Formats: sequence, C-alpha cells, structure tokens
Amino acid sequence: MKVFFTFFQFPWTIFAGFVNKTSTYGDFTWRDAFKLPSLKTRLIIGLVLIIWVMVTFPFFFQFIEQRRGSTLSDPLLELLPARDMSIPIFAMIWSITILIAIRSLQNAKLFMVCMYGFILVSLTRFASILLFPLEPPVGLIPLVDPIVNRFYGENYITRDLFYSGHTATQCLFFLCFRRKYDRLIGLFCTIAVGFLVLVQHVHYTIDVIAAPVFAYICYFIARKIVNSAQTHPKTLKTTGYKM
Repeated sequence: MKVFFTFFQFPWTIFAGFVNKTSTYGDFTWRDAFKLPSLKTRLIIGLVLIIWVMVTFPFFFQFIEQRRGSTLSDPLLELLPARDMSIPIFAMIWSITILIAIRSLQNAKLFMVCMYGFILVSLTRFASILLFPLEPPVGLIPLVDPIVNRFYGENYITRDLFYSGHTATQCLFFLCFRRKYDRLIGLFCTIAVGFLVLVQHVHYTIDVIAAPVFAYICYFIARKIVNSAQTHPKTLKTTGYKM
C-alpha cells in the first residue's frame, strides 16, 4: 500500500499548487491575436510544425518498433496485475482534449501555448525514445485507441516508452488550463491516466514519473515563445497594442 500512496503523492505534491495559480498568459481573444503580426507568424509556424509532427508520427513509430532495447526491472508493475484499461483511458484523454479545444476557441494564447507545448512534447519524446530504447514491460496489453492508433501506423506500437506521451499530454493540458475547475479535472486525469497505463503495463513506472517533468519544461518553453510575441518592441510599435 505504501508504494501506491507514494505513486499518487508524488505528482499531487508537485502539481497541486498549480491548481490555484493563474497562468502568466491572460485572456486573449482571436481578434486581439490577429492584431499582432509576430503572434500571427508564430501561429503559422506552429501550425506548420504540428502538421509535420503528425505526418512524422507513423513513420517514426514504425521505425522504433523494429529496434531492440533493454528490459527494466519494475517493482511496481510486479505488484499490479495487468488489466485492459483502454476504455477509461480513452474516455479521459478525449474528454480533456475536447475541453481544451473549447477553451482554445475562447483564448487564442491558450491554444498557442498548448500547440507549441504539444510540438515540444512530441519532439522531446522522439529524442528520448531514440536515446533510450526499451523493451515492452512484461504482461503488456496493447492500448486500443481508435483515434490515436491511426497516427501510429498499421501495427500496435509497444516501444514508445520513455517517456509516457499519454501522461505528458494530460499534464500539459492541465498546465495550460486557466480555470480552477478545469485544472482540477486536468490534474485528476493526469494522475489517473498515469496510473492506468501502469495497470495495463504499457509503460514502466519511470516513464510515467518522468512525463510531468518533461511536460512542465515543454509548457514553460512554449509559454515563453508565445509571450515573447506580444511583447516584441516592433509588434507594439506597428499595432499600437498596449500591454
């Protein structure tokens, strides 16, 4: 029981403080965003990059599936009998995705921070998976997601391990949310998805623990990229926009 308590306590202790904390980017309508040339430029660049990432996904994942890697000893997975949790994982991931999409329609900067954060999460996962090839955990049950699996290619992917993309994406959304109750939902889903992918044995414990750390780094950089656009001296001069 102590192992389970420690697993849940770690992410809650680190990220619970963000629930009541206001994001450093404020409400920013799409009309405001299009008044700033540098922000429009970042939007276009981000959309191009995210399209490239989505196109690259199936080729990358099919490539890493052909490699061999190391098998890790994982005491927590040894305690957890493998169960198929695809349905609750799918339900939480896409519920939060729909919520972030709704909030993005209301706040252009939230959308852009989330977009750049997702790009950075994808790129850092490309790098970490290439640098640390791992064999699937013992007892792995393939995660069935009829939407995400379309980006993985023809076969189920089992070697996209370090770090957990499902957990990192949930954590990124949690960090991007501005409303308290949105963040509470996002925090719950981050912890729940992280735990359930372990129950399904599709990740090692280290994959899940590392995910929020990478997610926060990507969020921090994405926020800097977007915030720098609206404070660029040339932007303020040409638009007359006051901060």
